[in-house]
Amino acid sequence: MTMPDLAIPGESPKRAIRLGLKENWPQFALLVLVNAFVGGMVGIERTVVPLIGAEQFHLASTTLITSFIVSFGLVKAFANLVSGQLADVWGRKRVLVLGWLFGLPVPFMIIWAPSWEWIVAANALLGINQGLAWSMTVIMKVDLVGPKSRGLAVGLNEFAGYLAVGVTALLTGYLASQYGLRPVPIYLGIGYAAFGLLFSVLLIRDTRDHVRAETAGHARQEAPIRFSEVFAMTSFRNRNLFAASQAGLVNNLNDGMSWGIFPLFFSSLGLGVERIGILKALYPASWGLLQVATGPLSDRWGRKGLIVWGMWVQAAGLFITGSTGHFAWWILGSLLLGIGTAMVYPSLIAAVSDASHPSWRARSLSVYRFWRDLGYAIGALSAGLIADFFGFSAAILTIGALTFISGLVVAAVMREGAKTTPGTAPVVDLDTCAAPPGG
Repeated sequence: MTMPDLAIPGESPKRAIRLGLKENWPQFALLVLVNAFVGGMVGIERTVVPLIGAEQFHLASTTLITSFIVSFGLVKAFANLVSGQLADVWGRKRVLVLGWLFGLPVPFMIIWAPSWEWIVAANALLGINQGLAWSMTVIMKVDLVGPKSRGLAVGLNEFAGYLAVGVTALLTGYLASQYGLRPVPIYLGIGYAAFGLLFSVLLIRDTRDHVRAETAGHARQEAPIRFSEVFAMTSFRNRNLFAASQAGLVNNLNDGMSWGIFPLFFSSLGLGVERIGILKALYPASWGLLQVATGPLSDRWGRKGLIVWGMWVQAAGLFITGSTGHFAWWILGSLLLGIGTAMVYPSLIAAVSDASHPSWRARSLSVYRFWRDLGYAIGALSAGLIADFFGFSAAILTIGALTFISGLVVAAVMREGAKTTPGTAPVVDLDTCAAPPGG
């Protein structure tokens, strides 16, 4: 869990850069809390926003209703794509704060929206918020702990974010059943955005010195490479990075489908908004909670098996949900979807970190997250079109089949144990060691 103490000779202990969760736990814990606020921003939408489109704006087309997820997914994907480069050039903290500045108007726009176009625009801003803020919490945690505990770091990060998604989805469902779809359930988002921004400005510290320390002590030194090379490497040139990127895309493809289609599917079969909120909470809550275990398990057992079987467990959950019409079966389907995603999510990010050199890891993670979150847009759009022509069940089952196939691709392509490994240099002088490109 810890790395050698990378102290600077002749400097005060305050200048010592030490990698590890134990050594950096105060900042790590703050980043966990900040990512809970980031996740809560998405949670305010999981239950109520599709129903706002159907019930308050009277949208008959499923494709049109899911358009808010398309705007979210497209913008978040491109925000992810630039986040790593911005992090290396500007610093992690500045990008985190910028993400929160884009998130502040979102709950107000949803509360006051006079038309569906306002909801779509709010979700474009939410996409920037998530792409910048969530990316930075992931990257900064990986920076802090070093290579030995990446799975644990990512698991704790995603635990906080998606547990907040689930709890907020449950709360908004309850509040909507008591007070209506707007404005009361959305008030939660105002608190999340305000506290997230304040904590990021006042308490979070940048982690680029940790990257410099890890890079200087790395066994494999690399010349700086261009972003275009990192993009090609992560997208298709490296087999492990390709396998992770396509699995991430399909994972969020089925998440985007469930976000937009599930509330409409359950509502069409007579389920009330409070019980829809329970189902919408079970999936991200189980996903979030279990990542505390699956993240560190990926450090011990390896990434590939958890990814493959996680995709297949997700597919089973989708098949059960789409082919049944009873609340008890939907609970089982939601739990399986959450369990499978918990197996996959931290393992994928850790696998990308394993296969990336510290000097270009932030950019590689940003490319992976670009492909992964593009899945939101593809999933929402494709599922909306299928639902309009063939019904909700057909959309859910089709996405389930794609999820199963993605697991087969990982099983065939990914190689277990392809990691970049740390060197043994115990001392790093931060005034003389080379910084990562743009750092």
